[in-house]
Amino acid sequence: MTQASPLKGHEVIQSYLKTIDASPGVYRMLDDESRVLYVGKARNLRARVSSYARPTGHSARIARMISETSSMMFLTTRTETEALLLEQNLIKQLKPRYNVLLRDDKSFPNILVSHAHDFPQIKKHRGRKNEKGNYYGPFASAGAVNRTLNQLQKVFLLRNCSDSTFESRTRPCLLYQIKRCSAPCVGYIDGPEYARLVTDAERFLQGRSTKVQARLAEEMQQASEALEFERAAALRDRIKALTQVQQSQGINPRGVTEADVIALYMDGGQACVQVFFIRANQNWGNRDYYPRTGSGAGAAEVLEAFVGQFYDNKQPPRLILLSDDIENRDLMEDALTQKVGRKVEVSVPQRGEKAELIANALRNARESLARKMAETATQAKLLAGVAEAFDLEAPPRRIEVYDNSHIQGTDAVGAMIVAGPDGFIKSQYRKFNIKGDDLTPGDDFGMMKEVLTRRLKRLIKEDPDRTSGVWPDLLLIDGGAGQVSAVHEILSELGVEDIAMIGVAKGIDRDAGKEEFHRIGKRVMALRHNDPVLYFIQRMRDEAHRFAIGTHRAKRSKAVGASPLDKVPGVGATRKRALLSHFGSAKAVSRAGLADLKAVEGVSDKLAECIYEYFHEKG
Repeated sequence: MTQASPLKGHEVIQSYLKTIDASPGVYRMLDDESRVLYVGKARNLRARVSSYARPTGHSARIARMISETSSMMFLTTRTETEALLLEQNLIKQLKPRYNVLLRDDKSFPNILVSHAHDFPQIKKHRGRKNEKGNYYGPFASAGAVNRTLNQLQKVFLLRNCSDSTFESRTRPCLLYQIKRCSAPCVGYIDGPEYARLVTDAERFLQGRSTKVQARLAEEMQQASEALEFERAAALRDRIKALTQVQQSQGINPRGVTEADVIALYMDGGQACVQVFFIRANQNWGNRDYYPRTGSGAGAAEVLEAFVGQFYDNKQPPRLILLSDDIENRDLMEDALTQKVGRKVEVSVPQRGEKAELIANALRNARESLARKMAETATQAKLLAGVAEAFDLEAPPRRIEVYDNSHIQGTDAVGAMIVAGPDGFIKSQYRKFNIKGDDLTPGDDFGMMKEVLTRRLKRLIKEDPDRTSGVWPDLLLIDGGAGQVSAVHEILSELGVEDIAMIGVAKGIDRDAGKEEFHRIGKRVMALRHNDPVLYFIQRMRDEAHRFAIGTHRAKRSKAVGASPLDKVPGVGATRKRALLSHFGSAKAVSRAGLADLKAVEGVSDKLAECIYEYFHEKG
């Protein structure tokens, strides 16, 4: 329920006490423009709301929040655990100013040992776990996964090629030559022996590497005694690689099999949360986060909000180690236990190995926050320099930089990167597939107009009041007078001419450092060769160019690997592989008769008719 009132602050909060009971639930505090200021949970809504109704006794942060409150909304739940889960969902959705908010919430990569094939593949996996096989993780970053996979290939010689590549090989690839694969694709290793390698790899990922190492050492000794020196040398190299993997893991706790180690360090109203991932008694990397602290929340509130939001879309481990206690530890344990269907323990260790893990994470959090604050101070100076150099009213808080990439008009893409007080905001980057059928191939002006039109129309539709912080203060366009005129035309048509825009073009001899800056209604200008603002703009332009090139290459690579079979309804990866194996090529499939299609193993009569009709109707 909601209710507007001319009252404000603790008086309006007092007026709600007659309409709510002692049920558990979630409450929202709204300002006079109905913007959500704060989302909270309560075991007893009436008791919690009454604590805000007092005119005194609040911290400065809570007092400010109460003074801005003009109305409230309430949702009752069956249990306090449900209220906790609902609270975290609403915080992530609404992003209230006075709540702690986890700003970077990407998923983590895993290692997948796929069992959908007779010769399992080992590879990096991110996203939903809907592929048959065993998943190991999470790893803190793609780099941590790649390093581990690189070493595992040296030790266990498992393939990482796709099933279609595996089926089409007639001779071993380069990975076999450099001793990273056992070449099962061409029969250099049989099924049982390869299965043993897979078992050893999975034992290592489960933390049982000592048994693997002992068996390899025994086999090396036997090969040496049998005068099989080449095999003994290969086994020696695998043992050495396995040792390197163990050493590269860093901190490997003996008494902690599976845990996330979460440490919070706060300074000057800013916070850094460091998360270490311990799996199978191994350190699988760490990641730092800089949550928004809700205008001055304390450590317990910051950490509780972080844990709730962090595990909203991730599976928690059996043990979570925290640097600081949280107010509702039992409730958080219950919520996470219900989420995964097994016991999850949340602990604040005071001594022993677990406390050492926390101390290490806390040291990393302190150092990371110090670096972040130094970078933020530098960034603030650069943004102020941009405002001064280009006569802006204030330092921009959100700069959007645009670039296009194509090869003679083919596979054209647009790219947008975002920079602000915290540096590059990669979660806000966007890519645009150029859709304009009427565009002349290579028409950079037309491509830029299409990208900006789509971007601004979406902003106008989703945030017409500009309250969500996703509207840019400054547009940087990679180009000269032509691109600037094209973008200005779009801004005028859409009625958003209050956004500053600068075109960045190379000088006459196209040397970096001699960039020219174009603005509507003003003369072309340049900055001093050693001006930090110039370097800053160059760095943003280069980042946009890097992102555009990467997006274009990915699109081109996908187009190269595309097959007409990809668009046939009912033909997935398995049936596509069967068809290509039977006929040799997609063109041969398109020319095949109905009887021939029905003869393919795994293709039903109905699907064969569907494939036949698809290609013959197209023809």
